[in-house]
Amino acid sequence: MNTAPPKRRPLSPLKRHMLTALGMVMLGLGALGAVLPLLPTTPFLLAAAACFSRSFPRLERWLLNHKRLGPPLRAWRQSGAISRRAKAMAVGAMLVSYAIFLVTTDVSLALQALVAVVMSCCSTFILSRPNADAIGPEALPQSR
Repeated sequence: MNTAPPKRRPLSPLKRHMLTALGMVMLGLGALGAVLPLLPTTPFLLAAAACFSRSFPRLERWLLNHKRLGPPLRAWRQSGAISRRAKAMAVGAMLVSYAIFLVTTDVSLALQALVAVVMSCCSTFILSRPNADAIGPEALPQSR
């Protein structure tokens, strides 16, 4: 039984450059998220790593092997795991954002409920993921 991943066709130069550019934008947004409160970092870095996996493998390896950025990216790739701290920060940011939304806008009750349902679904998804802390960094393989 063949368990090797299917071979991908090479990308055209235009698609490779577009993925590299998109990866750089995602990397920049991730860097901004590291210093700006309420702007996430990891989702942008996951998107950047996905773009670089097809267009710039050396940059993907750099991200995955980075001392600070690599462990959460590898945990997500390996098992879809998120650290307890990241879960708390994400859900907390959503709660603060919803409170700000309620205080600063004058919208219908239906829109308030819709935003609450969407944020609740996002929070439920985040909280349902395995804890990366339980996996431990030693269990996360280094990228090739």
